[in-house]
Amino acid sequence: MTQNASPRGTSSETVSTPTGDARITWHEPSAEAPEARLVLAVSHGAGGGVEARDLQALAAALPAQGVSVALVEQPWRVAGRRLAPAPKTLDAGWRGLWPALTARGLPVVAGGRSAGARVACRTAADLGAHAVLALSFPLHPPGRPERSRADELLGAGAPTLVVQGGRDPFGRPEEFPEGPHRLVEVPHGDHGFAVPKRAPLTQEEALAGLVAAVGGWLRER
Repeated sequence: MTQNASPRGTSSETVSTPTGDARITWHEPSAEAPEARLVLAVSHGAGGGVEARDLQALAAALPAQGVSVALVEQPWRVAGRRLAPAPKTLDAGWRGLWPALTARGLPVVAGGRSAGARVACRTAADLGAHAVLALSFPLHPPGRPERSRADELLGAGAPTLVVQGGRDPFGRPEEFPEGPHRLVEVPHGDHGFAVPKRAPLTQEEALAGLVAAVGGWLRER
């Protein structure tokens, strides 16, 4: 395990897992912010990395609220591969880096966007996650509602918040089943929470609403 400080005051950590090296970028509360009371660990989806707009917005805003945000890059992404591996391999990588996330002795909220949300849901109970944050949960492949992945979400076994774009082709908010999870809609958002220019809210307003919803939910944890 290696750790390096960045010029912006964050730090990065390379963690060996059974499926290769993963990378964690930590965004910590400043000296003026409340002391960290929990860790929010969020991973990317199958089509992008931790530069996703929702992950970056959370990393920028939540440390001021006493949340250490860990942006997690799965081994396949660190290795430069373009295609994500099978779900079992993704889960193995997440399990392998989990000790690095819990090493600070703080409760860890497991999260991710899209495929990363599925990983968090599938592993939360076994790993003892404090809660689960599912961003853009891919309830089904686009145009294939009969291939539902609701069982993964409903089986998370921990308090769960789903944040879903109102026009997400992988599952619109009204398609989600009833369950113990809480669901928040980002109006007009697509799978990446992008909103069209003609929408009655700006991109900045959409992300601010997402951050506010996640921050409020975390304050209850």
